Amino acid sequence: MTEIMSRPEPPARPSLESENAPPILAKLTPPFSVRVSQLFWILSFIVGGSAVVYSFIIRETQLPLIADLARTVDADRDDRTYTAAADIIYWSMFALMVAVILVQITLLVSFMARKPNVRWWQLLTFCVQVATFSLGIELVITGEQAQPLRYLVVAQCALVLLALLFSVVPGAMRWSARKRDVVRLGADGPGSLD
Repeated sequence: MTEIMSRPEPPARPSLESENAPPILAKLTPPFSVRVSQLFWILSFIVGGSAVVYSFIIRETQLPLIADLARTVDADRDDRTYTAAADIIYWSMFALMVAVILVQITLLVSFMARKPNVRWWQLLTFCVQVATFSLGIELVITGEQAQPLRYLVVAQCALVLLALLFSVVPGAMRWSARKRDVVRLGADGPGSLD
């Protein structure tokens, strides 16, 4: 009976914790450079939207100036031809300004989702934006009332350039190259970032 009472101790149970924890997808905050780039993009959209609205507000004063510019090309046409040409030039430039902003918004969403080669597309839209601004100065952004519009468009281009510059600093490049944030959980909470 004493043999039954003095049983040997059972072996220790294995630990449920492991140093080799499984990877877990996490949503980590982007680095500072990415946040600054995102801020400059958003500010450029606000300034660009203001430029589009102001362009629409001064449309009635700009159309005669555009018609006069069309008249210098060929003065032998009917006045309705110059009016129609001014409308076509104005609305084409207006649509191009709106389209560039909408494409840039889409590309910013793609950039924040870490899609590949988005920076090249953003650079291309910046080049289109600068070309549009240069063409707009010659055709649409003329006269005294268009002076604030020039400042708005220049400010928009400058903000886009700053956003592009902040998106290519090393921290932002590493962040977008990772594609996903993977964290290993240890016994004492989140571990290293893979």
